Amino acid sequence: MISVPVKDETAAVILGPAGDLELVVSKPAMSERGAWGVVCHPHPLYGGSMNNKVVTTLVKTFQGMGLNTVRFNFRGVGRSEGRFDEGYGELEDLLAVIDWVQQAHADQEIWLAGFSFGAFIAAKAATEVAVGRLVTVAPPIQHFPLQDLPRISCPWVLVQGERDDVVPPQQVLMWAESRKPPPLILRFPEAGHFFHGQLQELRTRIEAALR
Repeated sequence: MISVPVKDETAAVILGPAGDLELVVSKPAMSERGAWGVVCHPHPLYGGSMNNKVVTTLVKTFQGMGLNTVRFNFRGVGRSEGRFDEGYGELEDLLAVIDWVQQAHADQEIWLAGFSFGAFIAAKAATEVAVGRLVTVAPPIQHFPLQDLPRISCPWVLVQGERDDVVPPQQVLMWAESRKPPPLILRFPEAGHFFHGQLQELRTRIEAALR
């Protein structure tokens, strides 16, 4: 691993399934909770990266609760090597990041969060590894097989803007309500896909739901 201090964060590169994976590790300002939050970014082919504002808002939400956090670039984004793999390789990337965290912190919980495409990857991972909490923001119900996901048993918060012009809100809400058990659903009546002007409210409501 190569580490470079960046203010209160540490930029790093680890070896992933398709080569190097670029990530940023952040420590909370308050006392540590004994858990790590890992956050997944939107679709790599449409400008998604770990610097997306919803992603960094999710990171700040976890940090405000005392979690150490990791955000990372999927293969083919930024300094991460490889190319887009329709969600299959990106799930492998996330599992590699989780494994990297657990090698050094085996006694600590993993909390997952993701936005749009990243919400699908985080939800998929939550069906394969032990997760303490899951947060999915605007999951892409129309493009990826979310309907096929097995049971998600960890506490789960699903966030959906009702003016989303990228993900169909009603399809997302109908799918979420049909899950057994269903997630805790946070509706944002005035929010579009990227939650412009509502990022602080997004953070506040997710943190309240997780607490």
